[in-house]
Parts: sequence; C-alpha cells; structure tokens
Amino acid sequence: MNFPNFQTTAMLDIKSKITKLSNLGKPQEDFLFSNINEFQESDKRKIMLKAQEYYTNDNEIKDRKRYYIDRKGVQQEVKNLSNSKLAHPFMRKLTNQKVNYLLSKELSIQCDDTNFSDALTAYVNKKFLKMLKNVGRDAIVNGIAWVQVYYDNTGRLNFKRIPSEEIIPFWADADHTILEAVLRYYTIIRYLPDGVKQEIVKVEYHTTEGVWYYIKGDRGLKPDPDRGDGIKGHFIISQETKDDKGNIQVDKDGNPVMQDVQATWEKVPFIAFKYNADEISLLKWVKSLIDDYDINTSDTSNNLQDVPNSIKVVKNYDGTDKGEFVQNLATFRTAFVSGDGDMTAVETKMDIAAIDSHLNRLRKDIYEAGSGVDTQEVSLGNASGVALKFRYADLDSDTDDMASEFTAALEELIWFVKIDLLNKGIGDFIEMDFEVIFNTDSIINEHEIIEDTKNSVGIISDETIIANHPWVTDTQAELDRFAKEKEAKMAEMQELIKQQNEGFGEDNDPDDEGAGQGGGE
Repeated sequence: MNFPNFQTTAMLDIKSKITKLSNLGKPQEDFLFSNINEFQESDKRKIMLKAQEYYTNDNEIKDRKRYYIDRKGVQQEVKNLSNSKLAHPFMRKLTNQKVNYLLSKELSIQCDDTNFSDALTAYVNKKFLKMLKNVGRDAIVNGIAWVQVYYDNTGRLNFKRIPSEEIIPFWADADHTILEAVLRYYTIIRYLPDGVKQEIVKVEYHTTEGVWYYIKGDRGLKPDPDRGDGIKGHFIISQETKDDKGNIQVDKDGNPVMQDVQATWEKVPFIAFKYNADEISLLKWVKSLIDDYDINTSDTSNNLQDVPNSIKVVKNYDGTDKGEFVQNLATFRTAFVSGDGDMTAVETKMDIAAIDSHLNRLRKDIYEAGSGVDTQEVSLGNASGVALKFRYADLDSDTDDMASEFTAALEELIWFVKIDLLNKGIGDFIEMDFEVIFNTDSIINEHEIIEDTKNSVGIISDETIIANHPWVTDTQAELDRFAKEKEAKMAEMQELIKQQNEGFGEDNDPDDEGAGQGGGE
C-alpha cells in the first residue's frame, strides 16, 4: 500500500517487553496459551454462546426429554408420549427492539469545523452505519462487541466486526476504558492433499508494539508458519527509500525505490462496543423466565395431546412405591393400586385460566426484566403521548446507557480516522472536538402531534412546525418542497389572474363589433 506523506510509528526492537502482561518468547506463549484455555471454559464465553443460541430461537427446550420411573425405580425416557418443544423468540424480539430504537436512524456527528465533518462522511457512510447496527445487536447479545481497524488492499481505512467469543481483552484499568492488548483466537479449515479436513486454531496477539501470530496446539503455541516468527506491524505501507543523507534513492529509470515498512498504531486497533458498563448479556436477566415460559407452554401442549380429562384408577393390581406412583401418575395419568378388582375415574380438568394467568405474568416479567415493550398490550395502540413515553421509559433508559457506551467507543474509533486523515495529508484534526448524537426512533401518538402542529400555525415558525411533524424525516428537504409548492401555486394564481384580466379587456375592446353597434345606437 502506498500512502502519501504517511508518518509511521517506528517499530520497537523485537526483544522488548510488555511488562504488565508477560515477557516475549516462551513465557509470553505460555501466558497466552493459559489465557486461551481459561477463557474457553469460562462462564463469560459460555453465556455468549448461549445468548447467540437464544437469539436464533435455539432455546434449551430443544433438548428436553420426558421420563418416567419404572418398577425398579429407574428413570426411563418416555418415547410414546408427545414431547412438544415450543421455543419462543423473546431474546430476538427484545434485542431487535433495542437495536431498531437506538440505531435505525442515521447518527449525527456534529462539529464546528465543516472540513472535518465533510472528511468524516467518507468513513461514516451507509456501509459503516449498517455495520454499526450489527455491532449493536452483537453487543446486546454478548454483552460486548468488537470492531477491528485495518487497511484493505487499496490502502483504505476500514472496519470489521470480530466475533465476541474470539476476543480476550487485556485492560489497563478496572473500568475497562484503556485497552492494553487483545488476544484473538479462531479456527480455520485447511484441506490436506488427501482431501482430509484439518482444523487449525490461529492466534493473534495485538499490542501497541505490533502483532504476534501463532498456531495453537494441544500443548502450547508455536509461531504461525504463514506469518513467520517474531513481531509484525499492524499494517504494511510502501515508502520511498532514502540514503544516510536523507536523499531519495532512484532506480536506473529515475523512479523512486520503494520499500515495505512495518507500521503500528499508537493504540491497539480494536474497539469495544459495550451493551452496558458491566459487559453483561441481555440473556442474563431473562433466561430463566424464557425457559419457564417455554416449559409451561410445552407442557400445556403435551397435556392437550395426550391426557384425557380423567385419571384411571385400577384396583387389585400390583402396588407401586411412592416414587413410581407419583411419576407414573404424572406421565401416564393412570394409577395401579392393590385391592378389590375395580376401575374408577377421577376428573382432572385443566385449569386453563390459571395457566393463562401464569403465562401472562411470565410474559410481563420477561419484558420488565429485559427493559422492553410488549407490543401485544391491547391498550398500547390507543395510548396518549404521555402514556406512551411512560410505557417506553425502561426501553429508553436501557438504550440511553447503551448510547453512552457506544459514544465512548465511537470516539475511540474516530481517533483512528483522525490519524488516517493526518497521515494522508488531508488535515490535522487530532484536537478537534465533536459530538455524537443518536437519533432514536421516538414513540409518539401521531394524531396528537398533528393536531398540536395545526394549532401552532401562526404562533411559531413554519420551520419549527415542520421539524416536529411526525411524517417529516428531513426538515430542510421538506422546507424546500414546501417552498416549491408555494411558488408553483403563486405562479398558477398569477397565471389565472392574467387570463381573467385578458378576458376582461377583450370584452371591453372599442373595436369589438358588438361595442361599435352599441355606440351607433
């Protein structure tokens, strides 16, 4: 890649140390290997993977089996009864609700310097905003999402999402605001000459000094043969070669001799986008409630399919122990007891009202714990503007916290943009202040707002009225359209007046035949 006027950060000696983390060489490899193994089995990673399953509606109910106790007291799986596995996508709905509420509209970056604002548009474009929306989803599901800063093959600064379960961050502070290093590990598939698939675990260790690349085996890490041994730069640039006196060296044709240079950022090129300050997944608050909802709806379905409205009681049969009796009663709805030969039936009607009441309570608790809005509430559609704001208060509060975390992350990301603009000679905006504004998808009562805008005509400016109208998405564009329509109507009125005046003049023309005859009389 060739960057004009690119100012690189000099690579440090390969024998240098990362004092807060580990030493280079074998101690560092052992340190990283240990961290990977620990993270692989950690509760934090497990909840990430579980949350991803729940987001795709792959809830734990999918693994449910039905059992009974046999005559020997051994638990056996039931295979001749229904086993409904009704999974409900509450996790997906709550996640998408938050993402769309906060990130469905384009964010605004306000700055006093128009040159900086214009330069940002090349980076914060539609592609970036789409990525940011996906990052928002990852953050809610996993508790934290990661974006890597890199240069593509054309030398353009770019950003890509990295799966959260592949990242082990090393923070320099307790609040997790200063990123000291990032350890990433991921699996690739390589096909051997005989067609056999081989899984290879790649490891990347990113610091401010550069990147180490490894291959993970069962017993430790070894240098990645595809990358070579030792530290590498975050990226490679092509620069003109200079002699000891600073003169540019040229080839026989007079062209500058170029050389590839390993370059690094002053910061670790990874950005953490957090759902909340604690980096906790949304699933942590709603999993038990979703599981209970799935189980109860599945049980209700099973009972409707398998269970009659009564329990059969058979007398003068072999007796059973208490555990077997209770389990078989729940499974087969049949009780075998000793005594005189007889069979009776005990009515066991399902209490649908109690079931519905429990499920309604569960549903309410899910949206309460998940800080969401249940759109199935009947009263929601006719609620006033004040009532709607109250209903959306939890969602608004939750996304406000998320917006605060995302604002800090975007400030870190835009630092890399500023450096790129400086290195490419576009401008020095390092100390430039800016403000990130998330245009949330406000929930309003349109009828009330429209009536209020009608009543405000003549009291406040047309621009303010148009800006607050619920159907307007671009105030300036709407003002321009309004002005054009007004001009068109004015031109149409003037044309009509002109035609009327011309018609009036023809009727009173003294040369008109009718006018002359009248004058003769």
